[in-house]
Amino acid sequence: MSDPIDPAVRPVVVMKFGGTSVATTEGRAAIARRVLEAAELGRAPVVVVSAMGRAGAPYATDTLLSLVDGLPTEPRERDLLASCGELISAVVVAHELRAAGVTARAFTGAEAGIGTDGIHGDASITDVHPGPLQRALADGAVPVVAGFQGMAADGSTTTLGRGGSDTTACALGVALGAEAVEIYTDVDGVMSADPRTCDGAEVLDVIRADELFQMARAGARIVHTPAAELALASGLSVRVRNTYTDHPGTLVADIASYTPSTVGTAVTCAGGIARLRVSLQADEGADGHMNSQTRVYRAMADAGVSLDMFTPAGETLLFTVAQGSLEAACATLTALALPYEVTPSLAKVTLVGAAMHGVPGVMATMAEHLAAAGVDVLQTADSHTTISVLVSSADADTAVDALHEGFGLGS
Repeated sequence: MSDPIDPAVRPVVVMKFGGTSVATTEGRAAIARRVLEAAELGRAPVVVVSAMGRAGAPYATDTLLSLVDGLPTEPRERDLLASCGELISAVVVAHELRAAGVTARAFTGAEAGIGTDGIHGDASITDVHPGPLQRALADGAVPVVAGFQGMAADGSTTTLGRGGSDTTACALGVALGAEAVEIYTDVDGVMSADPRTCDGAEVLDVIRADELFQMARAGARIVHTPAAELALASGLSVRVRNTYTDHPGTLVADIASYTPSTVGTAVTCAGGIARLRVSLQADEGADGHMNSQTRVYRAMADAGVSLDMFTPAGETLLFTVAQGSLEAACATLTALALPYEVTPSLAKVTLVGAAMHGVPGVMATMAEHLAAAGVDVLQTADSHTTISVLVSSADADTAVDALHEGFGLGS
């Protein structure tokens, strides 16, 4: 792979490898095989890597951040520390590729031209200047880019939030005009449910980009939500595959090119949720409780509390928050002098399906299967491609199984 690459002749493929692939000698050898295979097929690979392993592994992001647990730190320095895991991976994988006979160059996110909005710990990519990567490709080299990171306008290092290497890959795919982005992990593709809790979960051959986006938003740990959003907005061709097997994986299809044949595609579950029931107060001379409701929304926004499944009902306002935001939400309501009740330990179970919009009876079918399984639904919410139910955490796995079987998602 020493010949210069003309992207017009050799289409670019961005290949992202997760931490479990990068962490072992076996995994890195598999990465080298994947890169060599892509080159033999006449493609120009660009590799994006995550940090090695998961919490407890020496160079995993959580392990690095644990070095400053309990110590006074500032966001800029935490991002510097958090970015080190991907830098180590990029250098090690570049060496692995060279040992396999592949010309390779390691790049930081900044060196790869990734600019961000400067929000430390959860930055968004604002621009990509891929000139350095294009020059490496023209020289016949495979760029190996540290994912999960970029550079703010002030020159500081920022990280993109957990799973951000997926977003790095998709952003580079758009900027380089890539033929495809391939996201490699340790499972065979996008599953119809979490296989750790649902025995009938199956690999999906194809999924629409809007369905993948909704699955990511609803708690499925498949790809980083902004990466799914990029795939949806750009029409980028994305495939999720297993580093270690020849399974074809899951194609993420453009919404204009694929319509599912069934109302349900997958079931996801997000735990760690609490619900608040707020008693609103009507202002003197005001019509109803809208002013009180508005004050709640504004106060929560100012406190940095994200609300979900909010349902106003006359004198009562219901909404959910992440368990980690419960203390701030309660303090905000106390400051507003509004009575409230808390129901902790809840989960949101979501049926995702692009073909459900306008189809009568989907909610009825969900309710029937949940009732038959003995699951009590506390609240619901829906969109064009999703219906979510709020249930007790103790019932979450049962609810997933009931909906997965009831809608025939494993067949």
